[in-house]
Amino acid sequence: MDSLTQIILGAAVGEAVAGKKMGNKAALWGAIAGTIPDLDVIIRHFSHPIQGALMHRGFSHSIVFALIATPILAWLVGKLYKNRYDIGLWRKLFFLSIVTHPMLDIFTSYGTQFFWPFELRWTFNSVFVVDPLYTIPFGLLLLVALFLNRESKLRRKLNRTGIIYSCIYLLWGVAVKLAILGDSGNYFAGKEIQEERTLVTPMPFTSFYWMVLAENDDNYFIGYKSLFSSFNEKDVQTYSKNHSELEKVKWKGQNYTETLKFLTKGYYSVDDSSDTLKVYDLRFGELSTLTNNTSNEPLFSYGMVIDNGIVNKTVGPNPRSRFKDANFGAYFDKVFGK
Repeated sequence: MDSLTQIILGAAVGEAVAGKKMGNKAALWGAIAGTIPDLDVIIRHFSHPIQGALMHRGFSHSIVFALIATPILAWLVGKLYKNRYDIGLWRKLFFLSIVTHPMLDIFTSYGTQFFWPFELRWTFNSVFVVDPLYTIPFGLLLLVALFLNRESKLRRKLNRTGIIYSCIYLLWGVAVKLAILGDSGNYFAGKEIQEERTLVTPMPFTSFYWMVLAENDDNYFIGYKSLFSSFNEKDVQTYSKNHSELEKVKWKGQNYTETLKFLTKGYYSVDDSSDTLKVYDLRFGELSTLTNNTSNEPLFSYGMVIDNGIVNKTVGPNPRSRFKDANFGAYFDKVFGK
């Protein structure tokens, strides 16, 4: 999830664990701990783009990292406060604030390597990385709670309500996803899709609008389902797999072909129409609904600049830059089925 959401979650956990004893200091340290796993983005800037993508949400988002970081942080902060609070309370605060970060990220499309060093990346694909319906109510309940006296029962009740709301919203996303997935076989009639490889994932900023990604031997098909309207086959976009072009790529140094397949979970389309070969990770959708059909390029891609048949440079994904062309009025018309 985005940084603000992780700060809110970490602060709420810190408040729940130690707010009565520490006051707002518990929320502050919970917020700090809740952002620590995402410091791996710093390492990405000094790595090969594909290797950096593999490292993100890896070790730092694992239960092993939480177990290692917890006693170190508890000891350091305990010393900072001259052992004013029990070391066991610090350990509980830091462990839960850190470990809930990757647990939340598991619900997003990117997933986490929660059981590092095992390579499996857990992902439920049930909440978008930025979802105001999750973050705003949760954050407002926490904010009001922090203005109340630490001894206040209402303070604890408001914070607890925020945590419960966040859990219910995540479960709601899973339930909606499963319902749409269960009906997805009816969405692509006549295309002989592989139903066991159908992917359903939320669209930006909402749990009311979902992307459905299906495939056959040669193509991927991307359609959209709003909870307020029926599936519209006219909105389906088709992308040629073109997988053979990635197999032909020769790398300067380390070969990243298998890494790309792993990162995309096999949902990739290759565009070789220019000197920059693009590998699109279709799990993150494409731009047609966000730009009111002025562009249908996939949101997430890796670009390989080919020089004399060899990859000379790799450009990593920058999805934020794609939102500059967004038409949010038209987009939310799609969300609410207008």
